[in-house]
Amino acid sequence: MAQVRLDHISKTFASGDDQVRAVDDVTLDIEHHEFMILLGPSGCGKSTLLRVVAGLEDPTAGDVYIGDRRVNDVVPKERDIAMAFQRYALYPHKTVAANIEFPLKVRGVGRAERAAEALRAAEVLGLEHHMKRKPGQLSGGQRQRVALARAIVRNPAVFLMDEPLSNLDAKLRGDTRAELVDLHRRIDSTFIYVTHDPVEAMTMGSRVAVLNEGRLQQVGTPQEVYDRPATAFVAQFIGTPPMNLLPAGLWGSDTVQVGIRPEHLRLVPGGPLHAVVRQVEHLGHEVLLFADANGTRLVSRIDPNSFVPEVGDPVAFDAEPGRLHRFHPESGERIE
Repeated sequence: MAQVRLDHISKTFASGDDQVRAVDDVTLDIEHHEFMILLGPSGCGKSTLLRVVAGLEDPTAGDVYIGDRRVNDVVPKERDIAMAFQRYALYPHKTVAANIEFPLKVRGVGRAERAAEALRAAEVLGLEHHMKRKPGQLSGGQRQRVALARAIVRNPAVFLMDEPLSNLDAKLRGDTRAELVDLHRRIDSTFIYVTHDPVEAMTMGSRVAVLNEGRLQQVGTPQEVYDRPATAFVAQFIGTPPMNLLPAGLWGSDTVQVGIRPEHLRLVPGGPLHAVVRQVEHLGHEVLLFADANGTRLVSRIDPNSFVPEVGDPVAFDAEPGRLHRFHPESGERIE
């Protein structure tokens, strides 16, 4: 069983005379065969946390467990993990087959056995017809799949992936996301996946752990995190476009911030929130309406077949019943 448990993990780096805390007291339980997403902006500590699990960084405080074993003092190669990075890190002079086989070759596995294992891993990712090619003859998506196959062939207990799709174009990212989700279903390994992309988090993860400035903000299923964000930061980070966050006093209360998802902010004649249209984006299946309410930027999703105001038009909004979110104006924490 490949549960991963992080118990009060902190990681501090020295920067001149200062100490920079990249990870700040993170506790997280990841179940066997879970697809856990570590989500957050650049510099939030998610990659550092992944490297602590891998053993590439030692925690300043706290313990890492894989299964029932504490692995703080276990070297990376003995942790039963495999990593895939943003850069493919393939050997350009080796064929696809040789690249995939390489981890087995290092372990001393016989030629026939490692060739068979490499072919099985290649078939999982649709690479079986490219085994004699070299990386330079492959597309970016194919090279990323070779890197994943090289990880698969090790049959690890835990896959660690650090933004492996960020170098791909939009279509390849979508295709490879689907391949990774399907791969997770078919193999008995736990996945921990780092990304800054909320779309990847929403479409791939069993659960999402949102980090900001080294601290864990919220853990839950993608839908839980979207529907009930624990902080104003999570509310605005999850979702495209992000949640509208109105300062205290703009809508009702003078003591709380109010959040409204763009799909729940409706154009209503005589509504309580008045604004002026600043931009209109026609996306075919929907229209995004950007407006200004006393210096606060608002975004609303509207039906392209309904009335669409023009730039400069005054408009009024209301929220769908029960769809307002409230946050403390200083701490940002959710108020029920």
